[in-house]
Amino acid sequence: MDSIPYSHLEKGTFLVASPDVQTGMFFRSVLLLCEHSPNGSFGIVINKTLDLELPEEILSIDQLANPRVGIRAGGPVQTNQMMLLHSSEKIPEQTIEICEGVFLGGDLQFLQEALLSHDGPNIRLCFGYAGWQAGQLEREFLDGGWYLWPSSAKHIFDTEPDKIWQILLREMGGKYATLSMIPEDLSLN
Repeated sequence: MDSIPYSHLEKGTFLVASPDVQTGMFFRSVLLLCEHSPNGSFGIVINKTLDLELPEEILSIDQLANPRVGIRAGGPVQTNQMMLLHSSEKIPEQTIEICEGVFLGGDLQFLQEALLSHDGPNIRLCFGYAGWQAGQLEREFLDGGWYLWPSSAKHIFDTEPDKIWQILLREMGGKYATLSMIPEDLSLN
């Protein structure tokens, strides 16, 4: 059996969907694991873009000045709830550091100021999240549904969302790099 790269489920880990996950939101998804404990886990999908308009009470799109803003489908649970991932260290009392340079949280005032600033932080507005009951994520991992890899701000904020799945598999090397070349539509093979 091949060794499993980075086989520790913990906050700040990327969950990279295996090619066995063929349908739904998790097809070729990359999640940032934000919490993992004996009670359960939650993560946010970082590579599924959403094209939607923000409500006027958050921001009129013509006022958006920050070029480092992206909107993502964060997961299938509570898709009307917005999770805020960003690179700002300015509000430590409102945020949790998930990995180096990546923070979860913030209030509406912080978000509005960050969106209106030309030199604002990287921001990902993620609608929904993925959640697992106690032991469920471990079972999915052991059944081969997920590969694990250390997360990084570079991949969350700078890598093109439609390329991150393949890039992470290539970084893992070996058989994982080979898996990165599987076409999305196997009938094209």
